[in-house]
Amino acid sequence: MSSFDISDRDYTFKLGDYVSRGWEIFKSNALPFVGFTLLTFVGLGLLSAILPFPLGSGDFEDGQGGIGIVSSILMNLLIPGIYIVAFQIARNRPTAFADFFKGFNRALPILVLAILSGLLIGVAFLCLILPGIYLAVAYMFALPLLLDKQLDFWPAMETSRKLITKKWFSFFAFSLVLGLINIAGALCLGVGLLVTFPLTICAQIAAYEDIVGLNSVADSEPTDTI
Repeated sequence: MSSFDISDRDYTFKLGDYVSRGWEIFKSNALPFVGFTLLTFVGLGLLSAILPFPLGSGDFEDGQGGIGIVSSILMNLLIPGIYIVAFQIARNRPTAFADFFKGFNRALPILVLAILSGLLIGVAFLCLILPGIYLAVAYMFALPLLLDKQLDFWPAMETSRKLITKKWFSFFAFSLVLGLINIAGALCLGVGLLVTFPLTICAQIAAYEDIVGLNSVADSEPTDTI
């Protein structure tokens, strides 16, 4: 794993610019973004419905339900593909639909990050709501750092937390804006999420691009499998 520390970096937060830049990234590859999001939502939904609980959603009439273990794992490995493609577009690099599935190349660290950050956020919410909100916002850059800078899960989480804490309230407002965009998409019979979900990820990449910066080293295919 590479060493990377930008926790002391100062920056200016530009919320409007990030949404605008995110839209530019999205619209340059709109059909693949929408197609992959549709494939992910429908595929995981069908898989969850087919598999028995707890692997799948189970029978709601028996008091069971939820997305299921298998769909949860696959979701955490598929969503990073949107980040990866957005990174490539931000670098003006060519993309292919297969790039959406490159999250599987670093399956273990991605899953550990998802589980550990989810546990920490969940525990923080149970203890006191505010610490949970703090961590949920502070880990926004954890996955991008893991994917782009080849960091392990804990350095990615801590680097994200320290960096975002500098402008936490700005990131909180950013999170609210992204949430409202997705709510608007959901209100359009849910179909709007096919656009708003990848769009909001592209906006996060736009913020990351400005604050953290993109490096050419991370353009190469990851070789580690931990």
